[in-house]
Amino acid sequence: MKKRGLALAIVSAMLVATLGACGSGTAKTTGDTTTDQSQETGSKQAANTEKSEVDNIIAEAQGMSLEELAKKAIEESNGKTFYGVGNSSRGKTALPLFISYLKTIDPNYNMEFEWQQPKNNKIFEQLSADSLKPSGTFAMTLIQDGNQIQTKMVDTNILKTFIPKDWAEAKGISADSYKGFLPLQTLNKVFMFNNTGDAKYNNCWDFVYEGSHPLFMDIDSELVGKNFLYMLTKEEYADKLKEAYDKLDDTKKAYFDPVIKGVESDAKDLGLSENGKYALAWIKLWVENYTEETDDGPICNTLVDTSAKDQSGLLVYSKLRSVEESANVSVNNITVAAYQDDYTGIGGYGYDHYLFLTKNSPLPWTACAFIAYMTCTEDGFSAWGKDMGGYSSNPKVMEATEAKYQHQKGGYNEAGEDQFPAKDDRGYDWWTKEGELVLEDPQYCADVSFTVGSWIEMLSKASDKN
Repeated sequence: MKKRGLALAIVSAMLVATLGACGSGTAKTTGDTTTDQSQETGSKQAANTEKSEVDNIIAEAQGMSLEELAKKAIEESNGKTFYGVGNSSRGKTALPLFISYLKTIDPNYNMEFEWQQPKNNKIFEQLSADSLKPSGTFAMTLIQDGNQIQTKMVDTNILKTFIPKDWAEAKGISADSYKGFLPLQTLNKVFMFNNTGDAKYNNCWDFVYEGSHPLFMDIDSELVGKNFLYMLTKEEYADKLKEAYDKLDDTKKAYFDPVIKGVESDAKDLGLSENGKYALAWIKLWVENYTEETDDGPICNTLVDTSAKDQSGLLVYSKLRSVEESANVSVNNITVAAYQDDYTGIGGYGYDHYLFLTKNSPLPWTACAFIAYMTCTEDGFSAWGKDMGGYSSNPKVMEATEAKYQHQKGGYNEAGEDQFPAKDDRGYDWWTKEGELVLEDPQYCADVSFTVGSWIEMLSKASDKN
């Protein structure tokens, strides 16, 4: 009853806050969201008339090819220093490749660069502080966590989206028609388990069944993990959890039913869909039972060892690439759950690395050209291309990357023998369809981060009980 009361209080507080914000304007209702139409229209008109220099450059750049952007970059940044910041250190690998590309157009071109990778989620603080300067230090960023990007960076006008013309055309659209952030790539975290014992994981509910304690990066240290939980409450994924539940045997259903019934009222209070209670039940069991780890690397190192009999985890797929085989350690000691013929339900989680210009970018043309280079060419994406489980958002670059690195035959040796089937990446299309990957939606995460997020905060993590 305590949890239900808090859930009701959360929703009530949201309604009061929203109605209070409406003031005396004309209210417009869409679904469960009430907004002040006059305020919304006024803010949009103001945004449309207050275009900055960076906004104007982006608008012009979106109609230009990579080569045209490259010439603008050469003119703007020759002899200067380019500063970038990102969650991935590989921006530092991509920048010299970009400079080499510009040199093919102008051999006399030269640019210094520095790439920073803030730790402990400090990238948002760093970008916020830099945005207060008349001219910023950072030209662009490569950043993850759609929820915080939406609420802290885009809604506040700190970061600007640029859509390369060549990227849009590769996807069969126009740059102006595209809505959303520009993803460099989608990364997947997938369910795996150590197969040296007797445990079976044939259904996504098995990972939250009695006695299961999957290894997982703590949701308060890597927030994309919390976004994964938010996304489970979206109707399409809640429906998938219900479908997987329906295929469980009676013994397992009997274990889950009290939990599902216990969160039913919370699901209604939070405004979730009919099957939202299945999502909340799965989330509750996951949060209260997962084994907290500091990074996906140690999770992988644990699972591939014979000593980890029957253990499971949710981790970045590409970590398997770095496993060094030995007597007790092998990729063959783990099974990628979704690759089993009889597996049912979600196979993991997919989230994006996004590319943005800063609102006060000191080198906006160069930033646009660099972003276009990474998203529109195989060489530009090569800093990330060697990893399985990381898929370019550009279908042409994705195809070229697969042709070069042969991720779908990642476990084959030179004789054509498949030595490590778990390393045979089945590709983006398979994972998003047959593998039932849960895909991050930044706007949805932002919309439920207060309601569902507050509900998750009420749960007691396994680490809190120890």
